[in-house]
Amino acid sequence: MVNLWEVLLDFLFPPHCPLCHAYVETRGDWCPKCLSEALQPHKLSLSVPMQAVLAEAWAFGVYKDSLRDLIRHLKYQGKRSNQFYIETLLSAAGKMSQVQKLLSGIDFAVPVPLYPDKEKQRGFNQAELIFSGFLASQHIPLRRLLLRTRATRSMYELSGREREKNLKNAFAVTGIEALTGKNILLIDDIFTTGATMTECARVLRSAGAGAVYAVVLASDHRI
Repeated sequence: MVNLWEVLLDFLFPPHCPLCHAYVETRGDWCPKCLSEALQPHKLSLSVPMQAVLAEAWAFGVYKDSLRDLIRHLKYQGKRSNQFYIETLLSAAGKMSQVQKLLSGIDFAVPVPLYPDKEKQRGFNQAELIFSGFLASQHIPLRRLLLRTRATRSMYELSGREREKNLKNAFAVTGIEALTGKNILLIDDIFTTGATMTECARVLRSAGAGAVYAVVLASDHRI
């Protein structure tokens, strides 16, 4: 049955590509050219300390232009309609051989947690919101096995040493028996310096997890 509200919405606000704004058939679609520009799965280079706790780290795109704007507006302005574009991009990523290979040995995914007060204020954990549908399509369970035990400062403009101090003892594991020996996919929206992912992976490995892989929607990471 045709959803009359969606028909009216498309009439009043025709669906368009988030990058070039060309009209597209369905809300959340990209034009083929822009999707190919935004969707660039790539393995991230890891420093030696990161390699001690992270088996691999991947990003599905580069943190710039339309993908950066989609994440920012979703995360900081609560623009959940951007999730339609993100889901389309992730659906395309899930069909790529390198992504399928990465996910083949994963037991379950764990989102990087927010401090409870911050999550309540924002209304969602962006890592869960971004990846929940994608993980379900790949038959990978999503489990909250990490807690953020205290509020931390924004990582923006902090030095490497300041980031480490900021994150020290900021995470804890819940349900240790569930992760012992399991291969875990650690998920977040972006990967900048990798400090947060590295600390989360360290906590998971210390609690008995097997290999920990990191996946983010986008990254501009440089060692």
